[in-house]
This record gives sequence, C-alpha cells and structure tokens, in this order.
Amino acid sequence: MNLTQAAIPVAVAGLLFAAATAQARTEIQNKGSDTLVNVAQSWAEQYGKINPDVAVAVSGGGSGTGIAAMINGTVDIANASRKMKDKEIKQAEERGQHPVEHVVGYDALAVYLHKDNPADTMAIADLAKIYGRDGGATKWSDLGIEVPGCSSGEIVVVSRQNNSGTYAYFQEAVLGKKGKYRLGTLDMHGSKDVVDLVEKTPCAIGYSGLAYANDHVKMVCVAPEEGKDCVSPSEQTAFDGTYPIARPLLMYTNGEPEGAIKAYMDWIKSDDGQCIVVKEGYAPMHKVTCN
Repeated sequence: MNLTQAAIPVAVAGLLFAAATAQARTEIQNKGSDTLVNVAQSWAEQYGKINPDVAVAVSGGGSGTGIAAMINGTVDIANASRKMKDKEIKQAEERGQHPVEHVVGYDALAVYLHKDNPADTMAIADLAKIYGRDGGATKWSDLGIEVPGCSSGEIVVVSRQNNSGTYAYFQEAVLGKKGKYRLGTLDMHGSKDVVDLVEKTPCAIGYSGLAYANDHVKMVCVAPEEGKDCVSPSEQTAFDGTYPIARPLLMYTNGEPEGAIKAYMDWIKSDDGQCIVVKEGYAPMHKVTCN
C-alpha cells in the first residue's frame, strides 16, 4: 500500500467526523427587524464563542419579514420593533404556530436632521405636520425654520418601507392609529440608509433607531406636546419611558422556548446578553453593570 492509498481512509474518516460534528451542531434561524439586526448579529457571534455547538443564523429584512416567517413556521425566532397585530397572531395560530413575545431591550426612535439645520427641538405635533397626510408643513419656513444649504426650502421627508416595524411604530406614535403618511416620502430599505441620506441632504428629516446616530447628523429633542419640556433620545430615556417615541425591542418564539432556543433566549436576557444591547446603543430590559 502506498502513502496515497493509506491516506484515503484517514481522509474519509476526517470527512465523516466533520459531517457528524456539523450534524450535531444546532442551528437557530433568527430573522426580522433591521433595527435589531446589529445587536442580533452581535448576540449570535458572542454566543457562538461560549457555546460552539449552537450556530445562530441572523438575517434582516424588516419586522414584517420576520413576523411572516414566524407565521409560516420558517424561523425559530422573529425579531420585531413592533408588536404583532391581532390578525397576524390569528394567521399564525391557523397555521399551528403560537407566537410568544419577549422584550429584549428598548430603543429611542430618534428624529434626525442635517447637522446644519438650526432646529434643536420639535413637538410631536410638528412631526405630524411634516409626516402626516395633509399635515400642512411642506417647507421648513412653515415651521419658522431656515436651513443653510437648503436652497429650495422644501422639506425632504425620509421614511422607511411599509414592511418595517420602525415605519409602523412611528406612524402610530406620531400620526395616531388612523393617521396616514404624506405622499412623496423617500422610503428607505434600512435604518442606516435613513441616517446616511439625511447626512448628505441639508433639506432632509428622517427617523431611525438611536444606535444609528453619528457625528455628522443631529438628533432633535422631542416634546410630547406644544409648550411642554422636550426630552432627548438616550438609552436612559428609552429605558424609563420619558422619551415620547421610545419602544420595546421584541423577539417572538413559537410557544414558550425549549432546549437550545430557551438557553439562547435566557442568555440574551442575562446581564451578558443585555450588556451587548448597551454596547450596540440600545437600552437594556433591566439595569445592568457592564465592563
């Protein structure tokens, strides 16, 4: 027997061992909210280091995408930045799925302006004038604001696509349950896309998660009503609920989680998992002390 022939059984044994190892590895499918995608990827990466027998596959696409996957039974955990609607829960149950909601953190939905925009404060009513159907504010001058570099004076209204939980939450919080967005908004696919466009566009206004803030845009201090004190978006004001556009970050499982999924969800809710929430710029679901 030559060396090549001797090596064949060894190679085959190695392949069989690798296949058996891969087969023994548990994979958790996690899909949904673009707001949550960065923290979800960080969770998955860190969890893989401490529990290499479990691989968590994370993808975005929006809350609607994750919820649809939960309804159809094609995902283990759905990420959402809005609650499932009653009709969605009904659809899931008709397909034998039983969604259970888990709060895994909090987010302040920040209102972003170009850094040269002089506005520092806006009331919810101002945002409704800008974003609402027939809201009345189409130019910055309608709000008494003059923006350097915005020659047209027209407000460039940046929003999200309608399968986004961020889109749905902002609509309800600012426009009301029956309120409709104005026509002609620039609807972006992802949270980062909103901030990137506002950064490049002096006339623009947009909304996105607090975690997407950077030094090239400014965040508005938001007042719940005209004449009331405004509150700036932060981890603390999201956690304590004082910021007017704060929301829970959610995960949905099919029934109460068991086995590897339960272990993963328990770890996400632990101090270690919640410190990753803080690191990614969101507010934890409970107070934690992080290094």
